[in-house]
Amino acid sequence: MKNKVTFVGAGPGDVELITLKGYKTLQNADMVIYAGSLINTKLLKYCKETCELHNSATLELGEIINLMKRGIESGYSVVRLQTGDFSLYGSIREQIEELKKINIDFEAIPGVSSFLGAASAVGTEFTVPEVSQSLIITRMAGRTPVPLKESLRSFAQHQTSMVIFLSIQGIKDVVSELLAGGYSDKTPVVVIYKATWPDEKIVKGNLSNIAEKVIEADITKTALIMVGDFLGETYYYSKLYDSEFSHEYRQ
Repeated sequence: MKNKVTFVGAGPGDVELITLKGYKTLQNADMVIYAGSLINTKLLKYCKETCELHNSATLELGEIINLMKRGIESGYSVVRLQTGDFSLYGSIREQIEELKKINIDFEAIPGVSSFLGAASAVGTEFTVPEVSQSLIITRMAGRTPVPLKESLRSFAQHQTSMVIFLSIQGIKDVVSELLAGGYSDKTPVVVIYKATWPDEKIVKGNLSNIAEKVIEADITKTALIMVGDFLGETYYYSKLYDSEFSHEYRQ
């Protein structure tokens, strides 16, 4: 059977939050190219002693593809280990397109995203009946531009649950845009640094004070911003387990 490159989502940080399939794939890998600046490198202990390990933090796209090509040509099981779940800000599309050009197949094993790890860390639910039934996952424009129609200010008009990636370094601008878009300054905010990692740090506040608290906590990277009334005190029970609510399995 023709070898292929396997993309594996490493999970949010806790080494036990990689999927079982991802774990087994790491165990059997002959070459692992890992995102060293982002993943928990303790995951590499799952690899066998003979496995080639390559940190992609200092590599360019072409160098990564060349490593993959060499591995496949050597008959290796090649794993590209990426942070969280690669379907969000994972940059796998460009790698896949380059692999297609040189006729190398791939498969993808999804991981647990940091936004899920963050919600679990504070024991919250993004979708609260009658409060919020939608979740916006986005980022603020920086060195990587964001389409104007997807600006924080534009999304804030919905006043629904929001998770903001890759933006903590501009927390003051994030707050300004969210307020300008329609969120109240009393809207709850939780900032989580390295969710599920041993050195996880959680900062709670609202849009009127979160920037000050984040600066005070010296959080400048590797953090998610969760915004919305789903974090507040108002909640309603779902109908799913309501004794007066019947459905297919319970009359």
